[in-house]
Amino acid sequence: MKKKTVNEWSMMKLNKVDEAIIKTLKTEGKELTLQELADKTGLPSKNIFKSLRKLFENEIIDTNARKYKLLTDKIPQEKEKTTATATEEDTE
Repeated sequence: MKKKTVNEWSMMKLNKVDEAIIKTLKTEGKELTLQELADKTGLPSKNIFKSLRKLFENEIIDTNARKYKLLTDKIPQEKEKTTATATEEDTE
């Protein structure tokens, strides 16, 4: 299986649940279970599960014994936000 590059991740669109999971895993800096993620984000575990599956399939997170961890510090939409900010600054 080919590893995805940051450029390929930047094409993936994240929703608010995905972003909350990534932010929580990054902040905690350790592996968390689905229930721990649900408790820390305040989101329903069903929504967390769907996002975890998507993030796992796109190799952004990994799982071991039902605990999830972030595989990279690069969040896919960071690049888009930086580009949008730079564009706004150029127009001023």
